[in-house]
Amino acid sequence: MTPKTQIITDIDYDRPGKQQGTIRIPYSHNLAGWANILIPITVVSNGAGPTVLALGGNHGDEYEGPVALMKLARAIQPCDITGRLILIPALNLPAVMAGTRLSPIDGVNLNRAFPGKYTDTVTGLIAHYLTNVLFPLADVVMDLHGGGRSMDFIPCAHLHRVSDEAQFQKMLAAAKCWGQPYVLIYADIAGEGLLPVQAENMGKLVVTTEMGGAGQCSPTVMRITEQGVRNVLSHVGLLSGKPAPPPQEVTVVAATRREDYHLSPAAGIYESFFDLGETVEQGQQIGQVHFPDRFDWAPEPVIASGSGILICRRFPGGTSRGDCVAVIARPVEV
Repeated sequence: MTPKTQIITDIDYDRPGKQQGTIRIPYSHNLAGWANILIPITVVSNGAGPTVLALGGNHGDEYEGPVALMKLARAIQPCDITGRLILIPALNLPAVMAGTRLSPIDGVNLNRAFPGKYTDTVTGLIAHYLTNVLFPLADVVMDLHGGGRSMDFIPCAHLHRVSDEAQFQKMLAAAKCWGQPYVLIYADIAGEGLLPVQAENMGKLVVTTEMGGAGQCSPTVMRITEQGVRNVLSHVGLLSGKPAPPPQEVTVVAATRREDYHLSPAAGIYESFFDLGETVEQGQQIGQVHFPDRFDWAPEPVIASGSGILICRRFPGGTSRGDCVAVIARPVEV
C-alpha cells in the first residue's frame, strides 16, 4: 500500500534504468497559492542488489555532499551498478539555495524534524516523506554533512553507538571504508529528531560524515568526499571493485560525553591555540575568547575537559556564549 504523504514525484522507484526528476512539496505562499517546491532526484536501477539512498544538503550551508552527489548523479549509469541508487543531492533545497543551516521557509532544522508529520511545515513534510517512503526502500542510508559555516572538521565518517551490536558493526565497517584516518563516534547534544537516528531506528546501515566545512568546497575535501561515496557503494556491493584503501591505519575516536563539546563561555572573538588533528591534554587551555569592546579585560580561557584529538573547531572568529568552539575526541576500542 502506498504510504500517505502530501509529496508526489514523477519517479517510479521500481523502474529499471536511469531516471531524473523531482519530488514535489506543496508550498502555498503569499505570491503563489498553488506552488510546489521541486527537489531534484536521480534514481538508477539495474538488477538485484542493495538499495542505497544517498543524501546531501540536509543543512544548506554544507556544500561538500551536494556537489559530490550532483557530480555522481550526472555520471553514473545503470551498467555501473548492481542494485538501486537513489540520489538527492540537495535534500533541503530551500536551505541549500539560501546557504543557510535552517530552512528560510519555516526556520526549521531538517536534522531535528524527524519523523515529521503528514500535516507539517515544508521541512517536516520532507522528513515525513523520507521516514514513510524512502527509508523503507533503502538498505543503506548515506547522509553527507560538513561543518558548514560554523565549524571546520577533520574529514571523517561518523556514527552513533547504536544498541544493536550487529547493526553497529556493519555501520562501523562501512565508516572505515570511507578511507580516512579517523572514524568518529559522536553524540547528540543539541536536540532530537535527527535523520540518521530515524534511519538507525528503522534498522538501516547508516553512514554519515563530517566533510571539512568552513562554508567551502576545498579541492582536497571534495576529492575525499567523492572517493568516500564510491568506497561505500563498493563496500556494500552496489558498485563493482574494492574500496580504495585509507591513507593510513584507521583510528576510531569518540566524542560521546557532553563535556567533549566545548562551548564558548562568553560572546566575543574565539582564538584557538591548536590546529585540527593536534593532541591536547586534559586541563590544557585550548583557546580563549577576546572582548573587542573591552580589550582591557583579560580573555576568557577555554580549558580541555579531557585528553584527545581536536577533531573540529569553530571556523568564524566571532562567537556567542554557548556556541561550540571545539570538540575533543579520544581513541577507543570497539
